[in-house]
Formats: sequence, structure tokens, C-alpha cells
Amino acid sequence: MALFFRDDDYDESVRQVGFARYRQLLSTYFGRWLVVNLLTLLGSLPLAAGIAAGILWSSVLVLIPASLLGGMVFGPFLAGLYDAILRGLRDAPGSWRENYRRSWRQNAVGSLLPGALLGLMAGMFAFMLYLLYSATAAPGWGTLLPYLFSMALCLLIATLYWPQLVLFRQSNGIRLRNAVLFTIRHFGCVALSVLLQLGYLLVFVLFAPWTLLLLPLLGYWYIVFVSQFVLYDALDAELHIEEQFDALDA
Repeated sequence: MALFFRDDDYDESVRQVGFARYRQLLSTYFGRWLVVNLLTLLGSLPLAAGIAAGILWSSVLVLIPASLLGGMVFGPFLAGLYDAILRGLRDAPGSWRENYRRSWRQNAVGSLLPGALLGLMAGMFAFMLYLLYSATAAPGWGTLLPYLFSMALCLLIATLYWPQLVLFRQSNGIRLRNAVLFTIRHFGCVALSVLLQLGYLLVFVLFAPWTLLLLPLLGYWYIVFVSQFVLYDALDAELHIEEQFDALDA
């Protein structure tokens, strides 16, 4: 696949650059990322059900524990998706099944807490969106801008935290410090990655429920891939991803 059409006019053995690299990755990894996406969708069902229950009952007392527990279930699945995407970006060998099982063995426990926090934030943002939608008066920019800014900040942290979780054994403090320093040094590509994710979310929300039909095809994997593709060269330059994994494989 290459922007959703086949692209066979290049040498598969040579790593491309720029947009050609984007098309090469889709051509090579689309099938396995699609399968991992379906597994990730299944893993997100408890979180989605918990958030829906909290909104339907208009109860934060239901929303908070349901989001935390649903996020804990979702965490290992999301780690598996990030692991699959990043393996593709660095052209790691091995079958996707074995790599996916390895991701669960290595990251399942470590992803429970960040998954719970991510689930909680997702639940709170969804609940706030419901309150804005059901308000008698249309919210002004004074309300919308802080909401969008806080969502962008959470996306920024998640975008830089989860790759470190699946790539390296580090403390949470080091991961957050790296995220801050990386944002300062590469603000342009980080901002682009976050804006792409915000736009993706807005499209899914504004055109729901029709966009739900796209979840099996696009779902989580496509925006994770695009956001990490934008950041990958800078991440590799700062964290020496390929250098360290090449040394392990040597």
C-alpha cells in the first residue's frame, strides 16, 4: 500500500527517504499493522464501554474507576501497537506474531499504570466533550481553546512516552524528562505530530457515527504510524534507537 494504493516502482531492499519511505512502509507493513490494529480495538472495548457508561449515567463516580480499569486493560494492547509500528520504522526482522507476543511479555506489566492514566484522561476528555455538546449555549473560544490545549498536551506526552516504554527499560521520570527535552529541541516536528493527531480525532468526532465504520481499517494504527513517522528520524538521532538495537543483534 502507498497512501492506500500499491507502489512497486522501487527497490524493496533499499530504504527510501521522505514520502517514498512513507509509501514503502505502507506497502511492506500494512497487513500486519492492520491485524495488530484489530487486536488493539478489541483491547479498547472495556475502556470504551466504561466511558460510555459514565456518560450515559452522567456519573463521574462511574467514569473514573471504569476509565482507570479500562485503561489498564488497554495499556498492553497499545504497547503492542507501538512496538509493531516502531519495529516497522526500523525494519526489524521477525514475524509479527512472535514480536507481538514478545511485546506482551516485556511491556504488559509496565504499561498498566500509563494505560490507566491514559484511560482516565480519555474518559475525562470524553465526559467534558459530552458536557460541552449538551450545554444550552454554544461554548466560546475561552472554553474550547483550554480544552484543545490540554488535549494537545496529553497527546504530546503520550506520543513521546509510549515509544520509550516499548524501546527501553527506563524509569518514568527519565521518560518524562526525555519527552520535555525532546519537545524543546524538536518543537516543529512534535507540534506537527500532535496537530495531526488532533485533526484525526476531530474528524472522527465530527463525522461520528459514520467514522466508526473506518475503525477496523484505520482505527489506531494509522495515526500512530503517521505521528511516529513524523518523529522517527529525530527520535533515532536523539535516542540512537537503531544503533542500540543493531548492537544487540550483532
